[in-house]
Amino acid sequence: MLYHFYEATHAMLSPYRAMADATKLALNNPVNPFSHLPMAKQMAAAAELFERATRRYGKPGFNLPTALVGGERVAVTEQVVWKRPFCDLIHFKRALPRGRKADPKVLIVAPMSGHYATLLRGTVETFLPNHEVFITDWADARMVPMAEGRFDLDDYVDYVVSMLHFLGPDTHVMAVCQPAVPVFVAVARMEAEDDPYVPTTLTLMGGPIDTRSNPTAVNKLAEERGTEWFRRNVITTVPFPHPGMMRPVYPGFLQINGFMSMNLDRHVDAHRELFRNLVKGDGDGAQKHREFYDEYLAVMDLTAEFYLQTIERVFVEHHLPRGIMMHRDRPVDPKAIRRVALLTVEGEKDDITGGGQTLAAHGLATSIPEDMRHHHLQPAVGHYGVFNGSRFRADIAPRVMDFMRTHAYRKAQGAKTAAKPAGDKPSAEKSPGEKSSAKSAVLKMIRGGR
Repeated sequence: MLYHFYEATHAMLSPYRAMADATKLALNNPVNPFSHLPMAKQMAAAAELFERATRRYGKPGFNLPTALVGGERVAVTEQVVWKRPFCDLIHFKRALPRGRKADPKVLIVAPMSGHYATLLRGTVETFLPNHEVFITDWADARMVPMAEGRFDLDDYVDYVVSMLHFLGPDTHVMAVCQPAVPVFVAVARMEAEDDPYVPTTLTLMGGPIDTRSNPTAVNKLAEERGTEWFRRNVITTVPFPHPGMMRPVYPGFLQINGFMSMNLDRHVDAHRELFRNLVKGDGDGAQKHREFYDEYLAVMDLTAEFYLQTIERVFVEHHLPRGIMMHRDRPVDPKAIRRVALLTVEGEKDDITGGGQTLAAHGLATSIPEDMRHHHLQPAVGHYGVFNGSRFRADIAPRVMDFMRTHAYRKAQGAKTAAKPAGDKPSAEKSPGEKSSAKSAVLKMIRGGR
């Protein structure tokens, strides 16, 4: 009934929203002699705030028509190259000249946590000049008919494995926030089965591998309430006339309420600032606000089974760090990961994924050689700064790109060495003491974030 009440309220507000929009247009029209009066500007600003507060925000576009590649501006087109009921894989195809050496393939696994993949627009834009970029575009659950079946955490892992098979060998994977756990699980399962399509590198950015480390308010809330509380209080069914009618979901309108309540004062201040900018005619300031909130307030529904399994296994019972994580009745063993280089990235001021939660992946995947792992702690950035913004572009992205290229080169060199005749002299093996010393040095580097 909760979803039905929301839909009814939205419908009832439609005429008032239309009236507010018409008022704003009339009072902002320079032909209107009253538009220059202070009272008219205040009324127009109030009308815009009302219209924006009651609007349903649609899915934004990536809007990346070009990229600067090798000093030249080239066209970029979005192509859906892999498709399933709950996800499309988008390739940002660049119009490159023939004969140009192929760039590394990067699969960016976007969060399925309420916002659309366009939240990573800046991430995609940063990698486009030097990489073949692919990104997961998760579907809004209310738009997927019940006939398409369920989608849970196991299905998420299967989707990731299928995409890696589609992209083929020598792919780099970057999981941003929520997908850190299912992507880590997918790689572990692939390694356990000696899958030849395991990625070359795995980058986990601000992901909740072990939420027992420096738990944030989000982590504490999930653990205190428990899975059943969320099942009773936030799960509802999609109403008519949406294609996903009768599907149990965690609706987007509840998610955005949760997002905004975490930093309510900041959002209230931002809307006060918008009002002031509109009154004084600061178009640039108002436009920046519109662009941010057009993205931030665009949310999608999540399937109930996926959301509740994530709450239970990741945030309440901590299956992965406790060694009890299962995927389709098969145990997940992080120690099976041995061929994939691992990079973890955290933000010093992250209030969603606490410090050490992503770093914990190194303590689980202990079979990865020390020279194939690294951790970076970015000073003075919060959760979104880990994958977007000026510090991401200047500090984090170059490190991630360098990590990918370094280990792609090492993998290629290793393949050449393995292909040499059997008579070649093997390299000298390190003594146990040298191994121990090297291990200590790398572990110190990982813990120190450099």
